[in-house]
Amino acid sequence: MTGPAPSADPILELRGVNKTFGVVHVLHDVDFCVYPGQVTALVGDNGAGKSTLVKAIAGIHPIDTGTYLFEGRPVTVHGPNEVSALGVEVVYQDLALCDNLDIVENMFLGRELTSRGLLDEARMETMTRDALTSLSVRTVKSVRQPVSSLSGGQRQTVAIAKSVLWNSKVVLLDEPTAALGVAQTRQVIDLVRRLADQGVGVVLISHNMVDVFEVADRICALYLGRVAADVKASEVSHGQIVELITAGRSGGLGLAPAQAAESM
Repeated sequence: MTGPAPSADPILELRGVNKTFGVVHVLHDVDFCVYPGQVTALVGDNGAGKSTLVKAIAGIHPIDTGTYLFEGRPVTVHGPNEVSALGVEVVYQDLALCDNLDIVENMFLGRELTSRGLLDEARMETMTRDALTSLSVRTVKSVRQPVSSLSGGQRQTVAIAKSVLWNSKVVLLDEPTAALGVAQTRQVIDLVRRLADQGVGVVLISHNMVDVFEVADRICALYLGRVAADVKASEVSHGQIVELITAGRSGGLGLAPAQAAESM
């Protein structure tokens, strides 16, 4: 992969995280790291715990036990606003964009800039253009286009650009290429790579192994709430990751046999 040499230290790290809902133990002693300048793919079958892990990182679900570290320091987060203040943004699959607003209005929704009591439209337009330009986005004709007029790929681009507008250090992308065509998927994958090349720690949650192996530096495979493996993408095959996702093991890689059986 191109881009700046990644730091040896993770920018975001979870150690030994557990999460239960009633009697259901969803996350079991999960260790998870995100490195600046790298794309970490988070993969797993439905029910593996991906969504719960993402929501724990986002501050939506408080962790029961374990440690949440940001830039090497333990932190306690009580909600999404505190996580955003750290520099962590999440782009969910539904994108949370308003069709009736234009790109600028969506980018600054809830964070509008004012000058002398009035909206500072000129500054917000400039910052929106700069954010899109920094990610080499050329598919958007005007920042005043209503979001309803955008394609699926363009909407995803706007959502990702919105996440980096506030100098985010970590961005989590939930299935960013789901329901996109080939050309639009290509645009989004290129954008994910450029995001990491700027030094951002990117987490890609995806079921698409082609996308994962094209853009990811590391792959973390979850199996029924446990980390089956966290490996360099260059050191594993497509088949091995599928086996880790479906069985928790692939040859000598993954959960111990007894642990994998216990998880079933």
